[in-house]
Amino acid sequence: MKIAINTRHLTNKGIDGIGRFTFETFKIIVEQHPDVEFLFLFDRAHSSQYVSSVNIKPIIVYPPTVHPWLIDFWYNYSLPFIFTKHKPDLFVSTDGLLSLRTKTKQLAVIHDLNFVHYHDKSSKYNDFFLNFYPKSAAIAKRIATVSEYSKQDIIEHYKIDENKIDVVCNGVSAAYFPIDDDKKRQVKIKLTKGCDYFIFVGSLYERKNIKRLLEAFEKFKTDNGTNHKLVLAGRKRWTLSEMEVFYNGMRFKDDIIFTGRLSDEELCKVLGAATALTYVSLFEGFGIPILEAFHCDVPVITSNTTSMPEVAGAAAILVNPLDVEEIATAMQGMIADEALRIGLIEKGRVQREKYSWQLSADLLWKSIEKCF
Repeated sequence: MKIAINTRHLTNKGIDGIGRFTFETFKIIVEQHPDVEFLFLFDRAHSSQYVSSVNIKPIIVYPPTVHPWLIDFWYNYSLPFIFTKHKPDLFVSTDGLLSLRTKTKQLAVIHDLNFVHYHDKSSKYNDFFLNFYPKSAAIAKRIATVSEYSKQDIIEHYKIDENKIDVVCNGVSAAYFPIDDDKKRQVKIKLTKGCDYFIFVGSLYERKNIKRLLEAFEKFKTDNGTNHKLVLAGRKRWTLSEMEVFYNGMRFKDDIIFTGRLSDEELCKVLGAATALTYVSLFEGFGIPILEAFHCDVPVITSNTTSMPEVAGAAAILVNPLDVEEIATAMQGMIADEALRIGLIEKGRVQREKYSWQLSADLLWKSIEKCF
């Protein structure tokens, strides 16, 4: 058997959510199925770390997908040529986009439909995704997605038969684990001059609800007078917007710390020393930072909407992400009630066992088998 994999998200600049899913699941699948030949389809030069086994054949498929029209060309012209030449039995696309000009069987991993719910006016890709994703979903032999919430969302918006969709959850890197008290002190001294802090993990744009998180932190500080800081760990993707205007006018602006994007090893330390994760996004197809916090023994405040209650289970404080006062109250509860924090950490240890990259790989392989 020969299976082609979309690996264009495995880049030399590092990997984000889709790249992480691709890397972790297929690292396991390739090892467990040595009799299968895997064609890894990159769109540019790549790191050798992504080609981890002798049954992987890396192929660079041009052009690099740096613009929507180049993405269209890559899937609908470059890939059909590769499929004709190498004759794979199946194409697995871990970003949900498929070739509309091939008869090769295709499996689409659609992580979520965030672009349907939240139109990012600053993104050159949003309109392209709105057009391309439903076409891909319609022609897919099967669809995999990362949560029951996303499955129902795909069914509702694309009118796909539920029997065609498999839930393949995310996992967490082994780089995330609890750190000891001495390491926590060292992190705090370096990051916040020794102060306790809440943390948000993720890119900073509208869907992540950063403005309301800042508002809640401002209220929390005003009401409690603590030395707590708020650490925002992720790429700052806002331009002049409501959240930036609010940030610039904050009374406690100096208590906001931007780290930029961190490596897994750095994030484990910074996350592990936090009082709590404040992950009050408006929309998530899964929410990996919730699991990362559980693995670091850090309690979680997260939203009561989309997939986040599914991932967090009973191991987090769930809040209405539109209610600033409710978010601020949850932050107050985290510093005032040590028993609450300890209880949430214990529940997080239980909840985290429900997810792993091994499970993800096993579920994805079952979905692949259903294509034949």
